[in-house]
Amino acid sequence: MTSLSDKNDRIMIKAELRKKYMQQRKALSIDEAFLLSERILETFLDYFKPVAGQKVHIFIPIRKFNEIDTKIFIHAFLENNIRVFVPKVIAEGLISVEINEDTLFETSNWGIEEPVSNEDSGEHHFDYVITPLLYGDHKGNRVGYGKGFYDTFFQSISPTSKKIGINYFSPDEQIDDVWENDIPLDYLVTPAEVLSFFNGLE
Repeated sequence: MTSLSDKNDRIMIKAELRKKYMQQRKALSIDEAFLLSERILETFLDYFKPVAGQKVHIFIPIRKFNEIDTKIFIHAFLENNIRVFVPKVIAEGLISVEINEDTLFETSNWGIEEPVSNEDSGEHHFDYVITPLLYGDHKGNRVGYGKGFYDTFFQSISPTSKKIGINYFSPDEQIDDVWENDIPLDYLVTPAEVLSFFNGLE
């Protein structure tokens, strides 16, 4: 486990980081992306050790963006009787739909697989919220797709829910244009390490 770094990272704005890491992600082959996804899952499981009955909110990957294959996470969670919730965009906001092995999915206008059901679980107390991002820095700041869904979602959940970003790449740059309403992550998981952002200590 790694805590906050004191190294002098390069400073870039979100738009630059979004472009850079989207390109790096798309450059990964299918096999490379799947292998890294497996390593991220192993790193997550080794560090957090989730157990039956806990609740995980996790995104479904967007294939065209070569996102981390969270379907292997979902399979591992359900196999171990961990409750799984996934986001669905409704009226420009996110609801949390609880899923199981029999849940039916459809592709939204955003190109994202979502549950057919529009039934919001009403759950706000998650043990882990596994969060999509294009980049996360050494301070827990994240660069997403610029829609703001997760900053709003973070405000609606219990403050004890662990907000966990997952990324193929370790941080090398600082985000220069962090906004006042941006809500930082609690952890960042990469194929090789877990970074914690609790005042640099764990």
